[in-house]
Amino acid sequence: MDNALFFKSVLEQDRAPIVLCNLSHTIVYMNGAAVKNYEKYGGEKLLGQNLLACHNEKSCEMIERVVEWFKKDKNNNLVYTFKNTKLNKDVYMVALRDGNGELIGYYEKHEFRTAETMKKYDID
Repeated sequence: MDNALFFKSVLEQDRAPIVLCNLSHTIVYMNGAAVKNYEKYGGEKLLGQNLLACHNEKSCEMIERVVEWFKKDKNNNLVYTFKNTKLNKDVYMVALRDGNGELIGYYEKHEFRTAETMKKYDID
């Protein structure tokens, strides 16, 4: 079986929005949570669009600075970018690298800090 199917399934099952961009800032992938989260901005229609078109000038500048930092060193892979107190989450930019460690893109990672309310092993 193709390992890519496993990786895509991991992304699709994540409850947090995941938007992958290439180095031209083109949105190349959005998981279902991202499509829903960014519905008011076009949702799935954002695929193939430039991410920078969705941000203000200051945000675009910061995105560019982070990408340049990612390029400087193969160990530069994670930057804390934002705290959303309303949703109790931290947001990061994460480098995407190929098998040789070369930068191929980036994504935004959302880590929610609110404790889980689901019951453990509630499968019955």
